[in-house]
This record gives sequence, structure tokens and C-alpha cells, in this order.
Amino acid sequence: MLDVYNIELKNIENTNTITLDSLDRKQVKATLKSNVSVKSQGKFLSRIVDKAEKGSTVIVISETESGWSKIRTENGKIGYVKTSKLENVAIVREEKVEQKQISGKVNMFWDYFSQWVQAPNRSGQKIEGVNVVSPSFFYLDENSGNLNENVGNAGKAYIDWAHSNGYKVWPMISNAEAGIKITSNILNSYTKRQNLIQSIVEKCALYDIDGINVDFENMYEEDKEEFSRFIIELMPRMQEMGIVVSVDVTAPDGAPNWSMCYDRNVIGDVADYLVFMAYDQHGNSSTKPGTTAGFNWVETNLKKIIEYDEVDTEKIILGMPFYTRQWTIGADGKIKSKPVINMVNTKIPTNVEKQWDDTLKQYYIEYKSGKNTIKMWIEDGDSIKEKVSLVTKYNLGGTSCWRKDMETSNVWTIIREELEK
Repeated sequence: MLDVYNIELKNIENTNTITLDSLDRKQVKATLKSNVSVKSQGKFLSRIVDKAEKGSTVIVISETESGWSKIRTENGKIGYVKTSKLENVAIVREEKVEQKQISGKVNMFWDYFSQWVQAPNRSGQKIEGVNVVSPSFFYLDENSGNLNENVGNAGKAYIDWAHSNGYKVWPMISNAEAGIKITSNILNSYTKRQNLIQSIVEKCALYDIDGINVDFENMYEEDKEEFSRFIIELMPRMQEMGIVVSVDVTAPDGAPNWSMCYDRNVIGDVADYLVFMAYDQHGNSSTKPGTTAGFNWVETNLKKIIEYDEVDTEKIILGMPFYTRQWTIGADGKIKSKPVINMVNTKIPTNVEKQWDDTLKQYYIEYKSGKNTIKMWIEDGDSIKEKVSLVTKYNLGGTSCWRKDMETSNVWTIIREELEK
């Protein structure tokens, strides 16, 4: 309890009582002026729950307007005494106030590169409005589940570049290589969870990292509580170092191993930020063509996270896509291909007129290519602007975009201006 929750336990044997004190909360102590009977309510005509002697120390919990104070005695009993019976009242521990690493809204992007290549050289680049970068430095090994890294000299240069521009560095920790079985094996072992946490601590210290982005996807639904437990156990170690913890989650409704494997309420309560990856409404597994991230779908699922999962809106970072999919439908109605198309490479034939869909808040195109029909729901500056407006509407913590180098340059101005609202 002390290591994970920063809660101090004391066993008072003579009254068979255990007290729990959060070392993060304010505590007030006092001494008694005389012998007192501790009452169950703040009035004389109530039962006695304990007796305390003159000079004994009590914990002062609160005061009432009627002149009584709620206290805890040295025996661990909670009750009321007249406030006039207390002296030497003193604050012995102040409330621990968390200082936010980011003032204002988070403006983040994921910077993905595989484990087999070096971090990109961004020397000389300055991205407008961005204050956090999340490079794909860390991943679970596909055989052992150990925490591997892809930092090297290129990664160190990347960190130096980010810090020189005032960006915080919150690298991704991915389980994609390890897969669902290795991930489950780690989550269901206290020892393996602690080993992973210790590895994370060491990497953060070694590379002067400001935060981490836990990107665990494709997990067994039955491991939901174990994943929450991992985040709960990770947080105090990160807080000791001033490291921000953000955790990626998918939309609330969906497949068991992709959607139902997260307890968003617990993660949102414990972690510094919950990152809603609001994309792939229609993805690789879709049997019919559709948008990657329609505005109405994004907002509906965002409201579920806020209202049903009861996550503090200021902790939610809205993840947005810098890509769409091109759907090719054959004459027989079957989908032949659906390749990912990033913003930069989105091409609209000169004879095709794009149509604005006010429900999806994005442009749509459809045209013939031989016997095939091509459909595309376009992600561009206009659709991104509409999504970022949700940050203002719901007072969210900010945005993150998947991924860097898929975007057109104008989106950074759009995101910055919308976040400043």
C-alpha cells in the first residue's frame, strides 16, 4: 500500500484497528486539554466511542459550525469532541499538489519508426504549436516480453532536438511486437509487471525523458483488470520522477480484444492522461467502405468516455488521424482493396468534385475507375479543424495526431489556432 498508493498503514492491536493515512493529503494534529469522552456525533446526547486522556495526540479531520471537531484518537477511533478541548492545533502535512508539466492544452504527435530503423533526423525543424512529441522508442520483445529500445545515437539526437525546441518527450511503449499472449503473460504476473516497471524507470532516467505513452493494444478482455493494475503500480514510480503517464485507449464499443480490454474509468482516474485514439471507425477489418473518423462517431464515443466512464475531460487527449483509406469496389460489389492514404498523398482527379458531409464534417469523393468504383472520405485541414473544436466544446486536455509526416503543413496552424480558443 505504501509503495503503490503512498498510503501508510498502522495496526493498533489493543483495539483491533487498522488506520490508513494518505501521505499525499493534508493532516492536522492537536493535543487534548483534558480527559474527554469521544462522541459518535457532534452533540452531548450521543454514545461514547472512545475515551482519551489529557495530553494525548489526535488527528483533526474537520470542524463543525456548532463547535465540535471530528477527530481520530490514538486508538484509531473516529468521533467528535468539543473544539474548545483542543490545543496546539498544527498542520503536520500539507496537501500534495501536482504541478502540471504542460500549461494549457497538449498538442502532441506520434513519431513512428519501426524497431529496425533509426529515429528521424528533425534537426532544424520547428513544428508550430506542438509541445509534446511521442517517438516510438520502446517496445516489448516478441519472445521474452522484456522492454527493448530503439534509441541509439539518432534517438539521443532526437531528444536533444525536441528539448531544444521546448517540446516534452513522451515516448511510446508498444506491445505490438510482443502480441496478445506475451502481453497477457506479463500482466498476470506481479513479478513481471514490476520488472517491466523497473525497466521503464531506468529508461526514463537514462534518456532524460519527460513522460511515457503506454500504447498497449490487442489484449484479452479478461486481462482488463490486470492492465489497470499495471498502470496503478506504474504511476507512483513515475510520479516520484516527475514523469507524465498517458495511456492510449480505443473507442468504447467494439471487439473484446480491441475495445473491451480497457477499464477507461480506472485508467482515466489513475493516469495523467487518457488518449482516445479516435480513428479506424472503418478499418482493415471493415466489410463495407466508410470513413476513418467521422465527426459524429468521434463525438458519440467521446461522450461515452466522459459520461459513462466518468473520465475527467481535462485528462482526455483526442487522438486524430492524418490519413484515410481509399476503397475500391468491384462491379460485383466486393471490396478489392483499401490502402491507407495519408494527407500529403491524397489525390483527387480533376474531373471529380468533392462533396462536404455535414454529419461526418469531412469531404467525400466517389468516381469510376474502369469497372471499379472508388470511394474516399477525406481527412484534411477542414476535417481536422472540426475535430479539434471538440477540445473546446468539452474542455479536453488536448490533441495528439497519428502520425508525423502524414500531414499537410497547414494542419499545425489549424490545430494551434483551435486549441488557443
